[in-house]
Amino acid sequence: MKSIQTLDTPTLLLDLNKLDQNLNDIRDIANKNGIKWRPHIKTHKSINIARMQIEKGACGITVAKLEEAEIMAAANITNILVAYPIAKPQKLERLKTLTSTSQITLAIDSIEQAEIVNDIFKGTINPLEVWIKVNSGLNRCGVEIEEITELATTIQTMQHLSLTGIFTHAGHSYAATSLEQIENIAHEEAYSVIRSAELCEQLGIPIKHRSVGSTPTFKYAASIKGITEIRPGNAAFYDMCQVGLGVTNPSQCALTVLASVVSKKKDRIILDAGSKALSLDQGAHGNKSVVGYGKVKNHPEIIIERLSEEHGVGVFKETTLKMNDTVEIIPNHACVVANLFYEYVVHRHEKIVAKWKVDARGMMK
Repeated sequence: MKSIQTLDTPTLLLDLNKLDQNLNDIRDIANKNGIKWRPHIKTHKSINIARMQIEKGACGITVAKLEEAEIMAAANITNILVAYPIAKPQKLERLKTLTSTSQITLAIDSIEQAEIVNDIFKGTINPLEVWIKVNSGLNRCGVEIEEITELATTIQTMQHLSLTGIFTHAGHSYAATSLEQIENIAHEEAYSVIRSAELCEQLGIPIKHRSVGSTPTFKYAASIKGITEIRPGNAAFYDMCQVGLGVTNPSQCALTVLASVVSKKKDRIILDAGSKALSLDQGAHGNKSVVGYGKVKNHPEIIIERLSEEHGVGVFKETTLKMNDTVEIIPNHACVVANLFYEYVVHRHEKIVAKWKVDARGMMK
């Protein structure tokens, strides 16, 4: 087997041992708490990794975009939550086609959207399963708790929709400044779903599925009574944003970018991985939780201070790195970086074992 050091650069590397351990950890947390897990595949966009997750016991997958759902369904991964409030008729027609072969659940976050979806699904044999998205503090999509019963009772009157769940995403946990704050957000996240479900059930509307997401919070929220499902995405890989939050450490980060030194000056090196390989992310949802644009493994003296499209500029006081040396960089935001490459080079102990396509790369519709 060839070594990763023989590869041209920049290359997207995936450590199979670390990926396997990260997936096992999620599975074990779900099993310990007697709940399901439905990983978000927008992180990896890979059929191979989604299959690994299903084989390890995931009940299905979560997607952000309809194209992601179509690609996964074509690979016989067919229990899919589309966690995005689709309302455009041309997309809903595609979704309707998808339901003929797959078990699809759609996010709903307004009466207006529900009416559009119900109208499009007229003539179908079975109603479309839908989950209401509730806002737990991110202030993006999602209804407020006090609005949940109006939306739920309205959906109940619609012949072509079947309300079976409530879910949320505590993305604002990425702006937390401590693990204590993350734990508090996890409790608020779980409460928003549980309280919303209780309000519905008080009106005689059963809520079978009570689902939470967010990699920073899932370990805490998983143990809260009343939650039935977790949906972590980034936890498959982890990255420097998660390290910055204190959620993990660099040794668990499965995804790296292999780069080469193309030039060395007295106070800086230039790498062949710029914004088109590492992205410009330094945090999420307004929180700058990391220093620089990725961590150079085994070279703490290097800070990647700036990126242009094809260049990464690392500054130092002293370094042993020289021209044509290769380095591995743990990206700040793994989800974005995976979407920049066509394939993963999969390795164990730095020996190449496979190449996996990033199947849903660039799928935005």
